[in-house]
Amino acid sequence: MNLNHKILTTAHIVISTIMIHAQSSSAKLPGDPTLVSSKATLEKLISYDKGNFKYKVEDYFARPKASQFKISPDGQYLSYKEKDKDMKNHVYVKDLKSGKITKALVEKEDLIRSYGWLNKSRLFYTQDKGGNENIHLYAADIDGKNLKDLTPFEGITLGTIRLIKDTDYVVVTMNKNNKQIFEPYKINFKTGEMTQLYENKDAKSPIDDYIFDKDGNLRGYTVLENGLTTKTYYKDLQTGKFNLLKSTDWKDTFSVIGFNYNSKNKDEAYVVTNLDSDKARIVLYDLKKNAIIKEVYSNPTFDVSSISTAEKNRNYELDYINYNGIKDEVIPVSNFYKEVYAKLKSEFGDKQYYVVSSDDNENKLLVVVSSDKLYGKYYEYDTKSKSLKLLFDLMPQLKEEDMAEMRPIEFKSHDGLTIHGYITLPKAALQDQKVPLIVNPHGGPQGIRDNWGFNPETQLFASRGYATLQVNFRISGGYGKEFQTSGYKQIGRKAMDDVEDGVKYAIQQGWVDKDKVAIYGGSHGGYATLMGLIKTPDLYSCGVDYVGVSNIFTFFDSFPEYWKPYKEMVKQIWYDLDNPEEAKIAKEVSPVFQIDKIKKPLFVVQGANDPRVNINESDQIVKGLRSKGFEVPYMVKYDEGHGFGKEQNRLDFYKSMLGFFAENLKK
Repeated sequence: MNLNHKILTTAHIVISTIMIHAQSSSAKLPGDPTLVSSKATLEKLISYDKGNFKYKVEDYFARPKASQFKISPDGQYLSYKEKDKDMKNHVYVKDLKSGKITKALVEKEDLIRSYGWLNKSRLFYTQDKGGNENIHLYAADIDGKNLKDLTPFEGITLGTIRLIKDTDYVVVTMNKNNKQIFEPYKINFKTGEMTQLYENKDAKSPIDDYIFDKDGNLRGYTVLENGLTTKTYYKDLQTGKFNLLKSTDWKDTFSVIGFNYNSKNKDEAYVVTNLDSDKARIVLYDLKKNAIIKEVYSNPTFDVSSISTAEKNRNYELDYINYNGIKDEVIPVSNFYKEVYAKLKSEFGDKQYYVVSSDDNENKLLVVVSSDKLYGKYYEYDTKSKSLKLLFDLMPQLKEEDMAEMRPIEFKSHDGLTIHGYITLPKAALQDQKVPLIVNPHGGPQGIRDNWGFNPETQLFASRGYATLQVNFRISGGYGKEFQTSGYKQIGRKAMDDVEDGVKYAIQQGWVDKDKVAIYGGSHGGYATLMGLIKTPDLYSCGVDYVGVSNIFTFFDSFPEYWKPYKEMVKQIWYDLDNPEEAKIAKEVSPVFQIDKIKKPLFVVQGANDPRVNINESDQIVKGLRSKGFEVPYMVKYDEGHGFGKEQNRLDFYKSMLGFFAENLKK
């Protein structure tokens, strides 16, 4: 299967996803260490989570014993991660004929972020220095030998990685020459030899994406002009000249997914666009003629932006379309995948199932099956015998019959917008008992949304008798251009109104005790926690702020270098601090300036080396509240970044949070 791996998000979601990274500590600790709560304080907090519970935090948040199974291109090997007694997740390779198992990649202090097959005898993996997001690409033989850092430069990070099939090369983008912009390089993954493929010359209007074909040829690129206009250029195959194809506002979508190698027309590509529609749709496009050939798929309610195509063994035919609707939807197109999905549906019904790996000849497929109550099971599907075999249950300790239902919901905001979301309901709520509620606004906020499926957080909360509400408030992605842009410059305002309307909806359904409502979130969700305690102090009993923004002004000032080309976009999404009227609003919705309005208990959690939301954001809110005599438990992990990646840190966090909720919701 092709490796086409995007490491950093750009354009629409450059500051969206709460990425899970870890960070090693340095000689001088970041932030103000005197603010951090003592071990005894946090242990006392943990002690409040008392009860005869069937499941422990470890049952939900200890990493699986084995995970991330992948088949080698020749089908001779099975690779996977396996956890040792020290919680390190090493990569192993099993010879499927002899049964011999070899430890191929060793995880030491820093986490192995992702890994995969480069060819039948060589693996890749990505790693940063503990969450600083300066991600490097490494390659090693399947016996662990010939290990090479393919991007051995200080302070750089990867943008994308693309494997050139049946060669010894990958094409990557990285910010080697200028920390703000990315350029493409062709790297021999055996020798490490590197060639720069194109120069990104204009830092003020940089190339922010490159369009390569399967053979590693640069066929086009997009330029972000003055931070707000996207210009797409396409290469004329006869003249070799790059011509302007489209000039669009950054809010619009026109993106080449990949070329249609099933066609004789070399200029034919699959494109995601919403230029002539509200919802993103997939079309076949002639890039030379600058014209739509035909629509491939669209949906009246949800954006559609993902497809999968076959490799050369089936002449690159379109296999399936995938999009997030109420649940994740897969629309099989090729006869091969229609047959595969018919078999999976007959076996697994309304669960979700995905083909995640296969050999080049597609004799064996690895399938992951999950649902809102099932974390995930790996199956091996033999396409010749049409037989399925259970390979591994990722969390066998969690029984489906004990898990809570995640129910899709839909309601009207007070100003008439249709808002979608999910509520996870413990069994007591389904037995007409009113239960405490944890409101969980998502990160981002723009372009991100919550989805249906197994969520260890909401299941953990349900095990303690709490319902969890997840609202896809205006500015969330996946519901069309108009819905997303309606939340621009409404962060902390109308976006919060939608969350509050969701709480009122849950109360009206009879599920929730209106006097026992907490709010918790990470990144923008941490910001929303602070704003919720300020904006509607009587609605919430308490809040947990996890790596959240507290001061929009200092948040903007601390952007990583590679975010800076997108600063004009961020001004249109958040607030333009150079505009006095908007700066005034930004101050009004910056929690650090509204500390006097926080009256309910707050727990603050931060990764010390977070490059996205600097530790200063959490320090400010803790210091400000304590100066008013308001005690705030404060957890800082000095080997973490924007979210906790290390298992023990995650366990500490969730145990402490459960104790905090027990103290404040079970009085």
